[in-house]
Amino acid sequence: MGVQTLREQWIVVALFAGLVLVAMLVNRFRKQGRKMLRRTVILFVLLVALVGLRLVAHGAGASAWEWRAAFGAELLSAFVAINLVAAAVFELALPAVAIDLPTIVTELAIGIAYIAVTMSALHSAGVNASSVLGASAVASAILALSLQSTLGNIIGGVALQLDGSFQEGDWLQLENGRQGKVKEIRWRHTVLETRDWGTLIVPNSSLLQSQILVLGKREGQPRRQHRYWVYFNVDFRYSPTRVMEVVNDALQNAPIPNVAEEPKPHCICFDFASTGRDSYGYYAVRYWLTDLAFDDPTNSAVRTRIFAALRRAAIPLALPAQTVFHAPGGDEEEARRLVRHRKSRLDALRTVTLFKPLTPQELESLVDNLRYAPFVKGETVTRQGGVAHWLYVLVSGRVEIRVRGDGVSRDVATIEAPSFFGEMGLMTGEPRSADVVALSDVECYRLDKDAFDHVMKARPEVAAEFSHALATRRAELFAVREGLSEDEKKRRQRAEEERILSRIKEFFALE
Repeated sequence: MGVQTLREQWIVVALFAGLVLVAMLVNRFRKQGRKMLRRTVILFVLLVALVGLRLVAHGAGASAWEWRAAFGAELLSAFVAINLVAAAVFELALPAVAIDLPTIVTELAIGIAYIAVTMSALHSAGVNASSVLGASAVASAILALSLQSTLGNIIGGVALQLDGSFQEGDWLQLENGRQGKVKEIRWRHTVLETRDWGTLIVPNSSLLQSQILVLGKREGQPRRQHRYWVYFNVDFRYSPTRVMEVVNDALQNAPIPNVAEEPKPHCICFDFASTGRDSYGYYAVRYWLTDLAFDDPTNSAVRTRIFAALRRAAIPLALPAQTVFHAPGGDEEEARRLVRHRKSRLDALRTVTLFKPLTPQELESLVDNLRYAPFVKGETVTRQGGVAHWLYVLVSGRVEIRVRGDGVSRDVATIEAPSFFGEMGLMTGEPRSADVVALSDVECYRLDKDAFDHVMKARPEVAAEFSHALATRRAELFAVREGLSEDEKKRRQRAEEERILSRIKEFFALE
């Protein structure tokens, strides 16, 4: 008796030490394994209780109860050991080498181990295992008839896990159109989390019998990328080629959160009005969503990008053909509106320090040639290395100047309205020296070289003043970027002034 008691005590102590060690590792590295840990703790508590019951039965001389408690304690010891090994293997070792098995596989392995240990314990206790199996088969047949639906769900869960049709984290669309993210595949059902914070409980047997669409899953392609559509209409006055070009440039030149870079988002002419009642063409943007939980916010961001791009290009969205606009104030109100509009553009030009050498009349002559150019947050206004012969007058918002080199992009300056940028493209035709990215929604006016040409031709002597202003601004940028001394800054400014003046004369064909 003493030897058996000592053996039990050592087993309990060893299991307790193993439980403490595994608990520490699980809490440190794999918190989602606590469910298995809780089950192991419950089994260990029952084991301690049975050991105590055996001791009490021994003291009371109840040999039958003592045998039952000893058999139960031995069985529970094996169960606790199985759970500790399973936790070490399935929750710690395999995840450490990037192998994460489904829950059902883990539970099946533990269940098979339970059965093997139980049969071994019965054999050691002198119980005929074949009779136990025969009785179990009869009981299983009765249970199978009474629990047919439940067993179908369980078998379905095992089949879904083993064939890998879908996995935890995949997005499914059911036959009724409902969509959800697979949270867990359990024995009886699969748990789907929907975008509206609901939870769908779908029986596994119905999943096996239904056609299920796994979103964002295609052989040889990135996982969980699903194609979405955004539709808009533009009337027939505007060429489809031009509309698609404008929208594609806006969507592809700057990243949009949760939109895949490959395949690139793009615009197509989807259809023309077939009934003859609509005077516009139907367009669609196709893009690939990388996080299916954010479908509506990403659709909104894409629509915003489309809207701003069309406004920059002066392409309005389509209106019903029968729409009639009525100005309450008549022609007088329209004239006042045009005056206000012209004044706001003239005020914008006056904020451009580069244009200080121009006379009021010369500024007035530029007003009608300004083009409205809005951008939304995150868009690239100008791209480093690009050739564009115009200047931007920033009237609201903020932009950031970024310089790319050796595969690295550096932020070098922030410009806030009212201000301007892109002056070298307008005055000399040089390629853009940096990216300009909108930090917020911004409103700009764009002044093209062709609109500025008559000013330069009428008064070519103003080129020297422009070159001085441009050289001063560039020398200040060089001084900040390269840490130039005051003397070096002045030498750089003189050299830049000569170079820029020469480029201006060449660009505008001045004598």
